[in-house]
Amino acid sequence: MGKQKKTQKIKKQRNAQLKRLLKPTDSRIKEELRKKSKLIIDPQQIKVNQATQQSSALFFQYNTQLGPPYHIVLDTNFINFSIKNKLDIIQGMMDCLYAKCIPYISDCVRAELEKLGNKYKLALRIISDPRFERLPCLHKGTYADECIVQRVQQHKCYIVATNDKDLKNRIRKIPGVPIMYVAAHKYAIERMPEAYGVKA
Repeated sequence: MGKQKKTQKIKKQRNAQLKRLLKPTDSRIKEELRKKSKLIIDPQQIKVNQATQQSSALFFQYNTQLGPPYHIVLDTNFINFSIKNKLDIIQGMMDCLYAKCIPYISDCVRAELEKLGNKYKLALRIISDPRFERLPCLHKGTYADECIVQRVQQHKCYIVATNDKDLKNRIRKIPGVPIMYVAAHKYAIERMPEAYGVKA
């Protein structure tokens, strides 16, 4: 079967599914459920715009809470990239920042590595090192990216270590949070006032 025939077949299946859905004008829907309630807007009411409060740690784009010893939150793929590039995580971080670094592992990251199975046993053994601090998670689920973003928004004292493009883009939108990543077989840092490492 050719590619064009396959796409036509898929389109037909989608159209059939859409036709099966109930339309809001369908006679089987009761009259009360069909009506949509309209919000009554009071013209005398004062409009309030909610703006997120900026962190007091920021001095323009410079984060005053960052300083040695650096607290670094690790992501799952950062650990895997470090293993692929044969890098010692703690030593590599210290070489990049020229200061003491404390790596933090959240429960989500640990759970993600456990889900990945036997292939990532080495990564689990590495993060079981007592030098890696544990960050307990209070939320449901094991989606580490969301957890890291929320943690960094609440407390601006962390550096995020990740090689995930989507997570990097999300963290770039948060002012004053540097990103550490693996490039050219060593660690590099982004958005630090004294940026050391590889420019990528």
